[in-house]
Amino acid sequence: MRLTKFDHACVRVEKDGKVLVIDPGTFTDAPVLDGADAVLITHEHADHVDVAKLKAASPDLEIWTCEGVAAGLTEVPGKVQVVRHGDGFETAGFRVKVFGEWHARNHPDLDVVQNVGFLLDDEVFYPGDALTVPGVEVPTLLVPTGAPWLKLMEMVEYLRTVRPARAFSTHDGLYNEIGLGLVDRWLEAEGERLGGDIRRIPVGESVTLS
Repeated sequence: MRLTKFDHACVRVEKDGKVLVIDPGTFTDAPVLDGADAVLITHEHADHVDVAKLKAASPDLEIWTCEGVAAGLTEVPGKVQVVRHGDGFETAGFRVKVFGEWHARNHPDLDVVQNVGFLLDDEVFYPGDALTVPGVEVPTLLVPTGAPWLKLMEMVEYLRTVRPARAFSTHDGLYNEIGLGLVDRWLEAEGERLGGDIRRIPVGESVTLS
């Protein structure tokens, strides 16, 4: 399995010639849907879902997401399928399990929206905008490291609770170079503490997971 980090909250995962993309939002400039077989979308915020990208995508594209997102994708040509916490399905050659229901609380005046996390092949867990603890082994965690709803202490406690063998930064597009340097140091410290490969993958670079 090959995982490529794109801008902010988007990742592309490839296996056996199939391509799955998670959260291709408006903060992601690269043509991440080129050649994609399936898309997973955690929640409805624009930095995680770009409706214009999906409208321009192949009608053969499979899109899996929560009900809140699906309601806004009625004009998308791809096949949109709703999933909820506890569901399991297969798409693009990946076995996917769904964990979580709600986005982290962001602002006292804003309603909390639906948010689902996805576990791929019992290997990679992407929680979306929530610190969902799936209650199963997570070899590789895509950990949010920067958001209006997130504190450093919460991110660190999340890593220590899930205790993945590997964790890679996501949701980091709001940082400048100074902020990214801080993220690198925080993750390095947790990697040393937990004895794991915990770091930030630069945009456009990939890792191979065995």
